[in-house]
Amino acid sequence: MTSRRDFIKQSTVLGMGTILTPELFAKDKYKLGLQLYTLNKEMNTDLVGTLKKVASFGYEEVETFGFNWGGIKDYWNFEPKNLKQILDDNGIQSKSGHYNLNNFILPGKTDDDLIRYVDKCIGGALTLKQDYIVWPWLNPESRTIEQFKILAEKLNMIGEQIKKADLQLAYHNHGFEFEEQNGELGYDIILNNTDSDLVKMEIDLYWFSHTSKLSAHHYFEKHPKRFPLVHFKDMDKTDRELHTVLGTGSIDFAPYVADYQIAGVKHIMVEQGNNYVPNAFDCIKRSAQFMKQKLV
Repeated sequence: MTSRRDFIKQSTVLGMGTILTPELFAKDKYKLGLQLYTLNKEMNTDLVGTLKKVASFGYEEVETFGFNWGGIKDYWNFEPKNLKQILDDNGIQSKSGHYNLNNFILPGKTDDDLIRYVDKCIGGALTLKQDYIVWPWLNPESRTIEQFKILAEKLNMIGEQIKKADLQLAYHNHGFEFEEQNGELGYDIILNNTDSDLVKMEIDLYWFSHTSKLSAHHYFEKHPKRFPLVHFKDMDKTDRELHTVLGTGSIDFAPYVADYQIAGVKHIMVEQGNNYVPNAFDCIKRSAQFMKQKLV
């Protein structure tokens, strides 16, 4: 039963838009995270220096992306154990990573290929002490309704494989999952045709706001505790195809934050994939300041 205090707190949050105060969420104690795709160029140029700057801006967690198929230098040409040491040296944890799982449902690939790659991903994730392996993307040829149904089968299959390693599979959305095809949505197919214990969701707030005709609250209520990972990415006010520094764009994050409990949120991450003005480091620094002042 909702107490009067909790009711007043939630009502205040929803009424204030993005003007939020840290005190409202003190009980949640979320660590500030960053999806490292935001610094793709910088990570490939100077990984050690980049992570040092990331830590200096107050980020405590990072989400990796990309994972090579061959060799042992899997993360930006660093071995997993070496990357883990660099993260430790900077007081940063990595609780999740984007892995190139989408490449293994393309023509010419088999379930055995996917299973072998997942085993490799599990090894890297365990070394980094990650909790989540994330399916990050679908190639254009994998986006028909029939392909989404095949995807759901694959997600259940590797979700069980990942669960046996005491890790969790999650799926990250873009906009194409919300494009209607003969009255059906790929996002609904994924949610409705996968085991909720084996397959969680990483919700990208930019893409959700950009494309979905339904509210996130609709999905949170229908699939509670299924959204442990959140990407905070803002939309430019004049060109909705562009990202921007958090708090300077058009997305109202307050309703999402108010739904943390029902959604089952455990990790929150800043992301910006383009429109770095004046540069990527300045953008993530200002986004960190916004998150710490308003949302964390």
